[in-house]
Amino acid sequence: MTTLFYEEDADPCALDGQSLAIVGYGNQGRPWALNLRDSGLDPRVCVRNDESRAQAAADGFVVGDIADADAADVVCLLVPDDAIPQLGLARREGALTIIASGYSYAFGRYDPRGDQAMIAPRMLGPEVRNCYTQGGGFITALGIQRDASGTALARTLAVARALGGLREGAIEMTPHQEALLDLAVEQVLSPALTHVNGSFVATLLEHGIPLEAILTELFLSGEVERNYGLLRTEGFVAQLEHHSPASQYGQLSRRGRYDSLDVGAVMKEIVADIASGRFADEWDAEAASGYARLRELKEEHAGEMVKALEDDLMRKLGPGASPRG
Repeated sequence: MTTLFYEEDADPCALDGQSLAIVGYGNQGRPWALNLRDSGLDPRVCVRNDESRAQAAADGFVVGDIADADAADVVCLLVPDDAIPQLGLARREGALTIIASGYSYAFGRYDPRGDQAMIAPRMLGPEVRNCYTQGGGFITALGIQRDASGTALARTLAVARALGGLREGAIEMTPHQEALLDLAVEQVLSPALTHVNGSFVATLLEHGIPLEAILTELFLSGEVERNYGLLRTEGFVAQLEHHSPASQYGQLSRRGRYDSLDVGAVMKEIVADIASGRFADEWDAEAASGYARLRELKEEHAGEMVKALEDDLMRKLGPGASPRG
C-alpha cells in the first residue's frame, strides 16, 4: 500500500542543530531557499560567482562557494541532473544529501556518502514559491535512497514540511520510481498527445474548419486547462456534470473506439528503455556530443517557423491579442 505523508508526520525538531545549504539558486533553488527561510530555517546558498550569487545576496542570504556546501549537515542540490555529478562535492558520513529529481540516484550518476533522499515537488520551480506564498502547497514525491544514520526520513520530512511539500500530501516513492514516472510523462505521454493532437488538426482541416478555430479548441481558449483544473479540484465524476448531456454522451459513448490501436506496445518499449538506464546512457552520449541531436530536433519541431506561426496566432487570439492582430 502506498504511504502518504502530511505535515503532522514531520517533526521540525529533527533539524535542530543541523546546518542547511542550498546548492543552486535558479528555478528550484531560489523558491526552496525562500520557502525554507520563511518557515524558520536558515539555509546558506552555495553557488558559483555569477548572477545567481548576486541575486541570493540581494535576497538577504549568506552566500558561499559550492564547495562550502560540504560542511553542511543537510544539503539540497537544486541544479540540473546533468550538473550534479560535476559539482565535486565530497559528502561525509552522517550528512544528508537531498535532490529534487530522482534521476541522479536512480541511474547511478551520483552516490555521495551518508544519507541520500529525494524531495521532488510535482510543480514547476516558480510555482513552488507561488503556492507557498498564497498559503497553499503542492503534492510531492518523497523517498529515501539510503538511511545510514537512521535519521534520513525524519530530516527529509522536516525539510519537506518547511518547503510546503507536505501541505497537500507527499507520496512515498523511490528515486527510481520518480525518475521513471517523470521521464515517462516526457517521453511516452507527451509524444502520444502530440500525435493525437496532430491527427485531430489534420482531420478537422479536411472538413474546412479554420486552423485558428481548431487551435483555439486545443489550447488558446484556456478551456482545456480549466477543465483539468476542475479534474484536480472536483474529480472526473463531479466535473462531468458541468458538461451538457450531449457532451457527456459523446465523450462516454465513444470510449473504446481506439482500443484496437496498439499504443501500449510502443509505450512499453519506451518505458523499458527508461527503466533499464538505456535512456540515461543515451543522454550521457548526447551531452558528450555537445547536444548536436537536440539542436537538430529543436530546429525541426520548435524552430523559427513554428515560433513565427505561434507568435502570429497569439497576436490575434487569446490573452495577448490586439485588435486586427
